[in-house]
Amino acid sequence: METAVFIVCAAIVLAGALGVVLARNPVHAALSLVGTLFGMAVLFLNLEAHFLAAVQIIVYAGAIVVLFLFVIMLLGVDRLEDLSVEPITGQRTLAALVGLGTFGLAVAFLATSDIGLVGHTKVLTLDITDQYSNLHQIADVLFTDYVYAFEATAALLTISVVGAVVMSRRMARSDEAQESAGDD
Repeated sequence: METAVFIVCAAIVLAGALGVVLARNPVHAALSLVGTLFGMAVLFLNLEAHFLAAVQIIVYAGAIVVLFLFVIMLLGVDRLEDLSVEPITGQRTLAALVGLGTFGLAVAFLATSDIGLVGHTKVLTLDITDQYSNLHQIADVLFTDYVYAFEATAALLTISVVGAVVMSRRMARSDEAQESAGDD
């Protein structure tokens, strides 16, 4: 049964990832991203990582994709652009070189580290028992050791949403002013 769930969810994740990359409409790409994130959540459930599945749905599919959709709608990036014109000369070559360099560093790290592709890993957490579950461990560390980073991240996300709304309203007002000046 686990194999069947894995195969179905892996197909959903791959189809969603292809939809994100190949969709021409950014709204369709965002919806494909939601499908990918839901497929990943089911894969986490299959691995009995319930907290990660909940975070995948609530934080990523719920909040981040909605933020993407707000930006798409507010800034109007659904207009088609001419992809043959490069705004910055040489950016595609530079992007390919950076991508190849990153891939090379990842391969070099795996080749020289103890982890390797199939090697053994060290366990850095406590044993999960009924008394001290995975969720309890994560919550304990998150709300004691990393509470300030957690709150700072929440504040930054809130500030970014407010900033996107303010910027889009200013742009809309300046566009309206230019249109009304052009009509006179």
